Amino acid sequence: MDLIKISAVSYLNTFPFVFGIKTSGELDDIELQLDIPSVCAEKLKNHEVDLALVPVGAIPDLDHPIPVADYCIGAEQEVKTVLLLSHVPLHEMREISLDFDSRTSVQLVRILARRFWKINPLWKQLGPGEAETSPDCESLTAIGDKTFRLVDKYPYAYDLAGEWIKYTSLPFVFAVWLANEQLPDGFLRKFNKALEYGIVRKREIPVFFSDKIPKGLDVIGYLENNISYAFDDRKRKGMELFLKLLADR
Repeated sequence: MDLIKISAVSYLNTFPFVFGIKTSGELDDIELQLDIPSVCAEKLKNHEVDLALVPVGAIPDLDHPIPVADYCIGAEQEVKTVLLLSHVPLHEMREISLDFDSRTSVQLVRILARRFWKINPLWKQLGPGEAETSPDCESLTAIGDKTFRLVDKYPYAYDLAGEWIKYTSLPFVFAVWLANEQLPDGFLRKFNKALEYGIVRKREIPVFFSDKIPKGLDVIGYLENNISYAFDDRKRKGMELFLKLLADR
């Protein structure tokens, strides 16, 4: 079998997947690349990789996405790392700056603003790295590990997964594993076993990734309580509703 190229998100919430892929012993002849979510999607779209952990908001841009795993990056309660941060309360927001790193969270905050919060702010798209370096943001949608560094700088924080669940009573799915061509069944079985291996052994993450975890963070609490990995029927329904609302914009 040829070398299979995999693009995974480089954030803390994906560490169990990365741990399983690297240490389970299930996968040979692979090349693992770690990227921000938007790059994962672009690499799959451009056939630079064979499968990727793709932000759900990028699925409509893919020609023939093929689901390849029983696991996802999802949330059944507040997720902590996808936030709307602000210096003013929700209904006083005039402008919201948007993190460059993930279209899904940008699309989610727009849907929440229009359909649920009933606000109509101006939207400002930030460039790479600007979510942490722009000092003049009144309100900011931020994702990933940077939220641990940013959250204390704003008096108001709205958890986007929590807000979605409050209004829809469904979980939210941020990213799913997709391929652009049918992969061998034997490889897919091993791939799912590798992901499961990492999820079951989440408590080994702090040691394995000790140089990449924010100081003082309760990483086990975050991975066990805020991220939900099983791609079950309720998550599929939540994802389908999000994609429907996205198409209806």
